[in-house]
Amino acid sequence: MGKKVTKSQLELLEQQRQQTIEELEHLRAELSAEFEHDDVDDAASDLIERDKTQALIIGLEYKLKDIEHAIEQAQSGGYGICERCGKAIEPERLEIFPETTMCVDCKRETERIIRSSIK
Repeated sequence: MGKKVTKSQLELLEQQRQQTIEELEHLRAELSAEFEHDDVDDAASDLIERDKTQALIIGLEYKLKDIEHAIEQAQSGGYGICERCGKAIEPERLEIFPETTMCVDCKRETERIIRSSIK
């Protein structure tokens, strides 16, 4: 069944959560400031920068969602177990991506399915 999450794993997830929230707040403030200081001469480059900032915000929002989901998994005893196949997630993978809820094989398969549905 569920794998017992260590205190350090949960602390790492909480640290990542807080860091991601801080990065989001910073980027949102930066984006807001860009809108307030519009300069007509630099409109094209400003749009590109806003698009980049918005893409970063979206990516961080997804990451925050993944981290919070991993924290929920940790609290319910399912942390470290692949949600798709039920096997243990490799410790090395959890060390690199503590927010992951899928093993490498299932993540690859999920991404392959997504890519093939986009075509």
